[in-house]
Amino acid sequence: MRLMARAMAAAAMAAVAAAANGAAAQSPGTTLGFAPLPPNPRPTLGLIDEVKAGVLAHDIGFLGDSIERGPDVNIELLFTSPDILSVIGSPRPHLGGDINTDRNTSDGYFGLTWGISLIQNLFAPGDYLFATGSLGGAYQDGFIDNAPFGRKRLGSPVLFRESAELGFQVTPTISVSAILDHISNANLGKHNAGITSGGARVGFKF
Repeated sequence: MRLMARAMAAAAMAAVAAAANGAAAQSPGTTLGFAPLPPNPRPTLGLIDEVKAGVLAHDIGFLGDSIERGPDVNIELLFTSPDILSVIGSPRPHLGGDINTDRNTSDGYFGLTWGISLIQNLFAPGDYLFATGSLGGAYQDGFIDNAPFGRKRLGSPVLFRESAELGFQVTPTISVSAILDHISNANLGKHNAGITSGGARVGFKF
């Protein structure tokens, strides 16, 4: 009887352990709700959080006329948010550039990027759908108050820049996204043609 009781107890303990291991192995269910973006556990040199690169359709005509042509090559560095920015939602500082491949207006830009996770564990544990928005400034190399045919009069060399992005974090290190960005002087200059570009990017965390 004692041997049988010990065997039954051992079997019960093994079943409990197996159930616990099975529960741990199961992926968490898909959840819907706003949440902060997970931090990068190993930012490069403690500073660079993410690098994004992609191709944008230049001057697509949203929020203005479509005049200039040629795709833009976009590259952007996003930095780890410093503690001092926690009072405004911990945005990540960024530096980037849009290089027009048809010798039309290119720009370099800077600012802050806010982000949220919208849907978590959609296809695999740890993946998520995210949205970001940014505010900042840009310096453009195009025309200000006089421009030839096919070019825009942007009214100032220094412009405001805003962007909106919707993406999917495929793995902890790789994301894909669609982005829309806009540069203009907010009617502070004599001319304010503005340029809106849109396209796709790939992000890499290190």
